[in-house]
Amino acid sequence: MATDKEVRIIWHGHSCFEIQSEDAVIVFDPFEEVPGYKPLSLEADLVLCSHEHADHNARDRVKLSGRSVDEDVHVDILETFHDDFEGQERGKNKIHIITIAGKRIAHMGDLGHALSHEYEDQLKDLDVMMIPVGGHYTIDADVAGMVVKSTNPAITVPMHYRTDDAGFDVISTIDPFAEQFENVHRLDSSDFAVGEQEPGLVILKKP
Repeated sequence: MATDKEVRIIWHGHSCFEIQSEDAVIVFDPFEEVPGYKPLSLEADLVLCSHEHADHNARDRVKLSGRSVDEDVHVDILETFHDDFEGQERGKNKIHIITIAGKRIAHMGDLGHALSHEYEDQLKDLDVMMIPVGGHYTIDADVAGMVVKSTNPAITVPMHYRTDDAGFDVISTIDPFAEQFENVHRLDSSDFAVGEQEPGLVILKKP
């Protein structure tokens, strides 16, 4: 696949991201309703949902193009759990790893536990990792920090955390996660182009 094509990451709030490229538009984990975030109305070629909770599986909020992108997008799935008890509390979770225009991008969904060494190995050499950091429903800041440090993605984008005016009250803010890293970029926008953004922890502006 060509590597000179722009791949743009757009955050729509909570765990919903849009990947834009001339090869394909992909939406991860669209939500039905999350406090403080605008209702979604998106268009894409492909929708990938990590699990079937309403804040991650609102496929009806995304109008599909009907265009096949199988030749331009490769998708790998790592089967994980939404909790630390092998799914007994919240069920299963899918980590999606996509390769598009030569970029490897992982969306960790609502990961609820530390990863095995085997899975850590499969998550190395990523251009972008989107990872939950807020705790309560997902891994917390400390476990998320361990995952990032063991896999070392070029860019880490935190998700599923609480801001001053958005997100679920029971989850943490970004601060306990961000303070673990030195190379932190707080952007004044909710999107960036992969390859143009300096590596490190990228905190996007609330959309």
